[in-house]
Amino acid sequence: MLILPAIDLFKGEVVRLRQGDYSQMTVYSNDPVAVARGFRDEGATHMHVVDLEGARDGVPKNFDVIERIVKESGLEVQVGGGVRTAEIVERYIKIGVRRVILGTAAVQTPGFAADMVRKFGDAVAVSVDIKDGLVAVRGWTAVSDKDALGFCRTVEEFGVQTLICTDISKDGLLAGTNMELYQTLRERLAIKLIASGGVTTLDEIQALNTLGIDGAILGKALYAGGLNLSDAVEVARGAK
Repeated sequence: MLILPAIDLFKGEVVRLRQGDYSQMTVYSNDPVAVARGFRDEGATHMHVVDLEGARDGVPKNFDVIERIVKESGLEVQVGGGVRTAEIVERYIKIGVRRVILGTAAVQTPGFAADMVRKFGDAVAVSVDIKDGLVAVRGWTAVSDKDALGFCRTVEEFGVQTLICTDISKDGLLAGTNMELYQTLRERLAIKLIASGGVTTLDEIQALNTLGIDGAILGKALYAGGLNLSDAVEVARGAK
């Protein structure tokens, strides 16, 4: 299982939100590239980056910072937040982003997501952010009427190979992740699944690995929860 430490960007800084609430934002660093290098030095090979302004406003706002992260970190980077057009997908891929994540665009325009998957294959993933069983959009500031599990099945049907799934109610609380959700998704879907939201302990990483989850995104637990990234990577590899 892959471990993907997360960098959430807002105005070029590394921040974390509490349950997706932009009014509850903590700034952890004004040097995202240094943070990314630190992840690499602790054994990470992949990283998850979200342009929070892009997710909220629909247009990427931190492209230059993300380009530096990709070019200077030595990590395989997946990026989401405000990816609503083919031009943005192509622009990210051209600078070396390993995987571009569609969120709101996949919910509101499924045909666009299907087109991007046909064109770019596994270089395009979809993120499903869940609130009370429904799919949230626009940086978690709105909730659609789409059932989360039904949407996941639709995503699988139009050829997406990787799904990133976040339970918003667990995000940023350091209170554990929704293991039942990931078990259900693993039982009902065949595509790659990356767990996000509330992953806090090594035991949870081991449990996700046992369930057959393909990756786990680590956020606040690394910044404020005392989880050691090197240990997490080792557990995910089955080395501990």
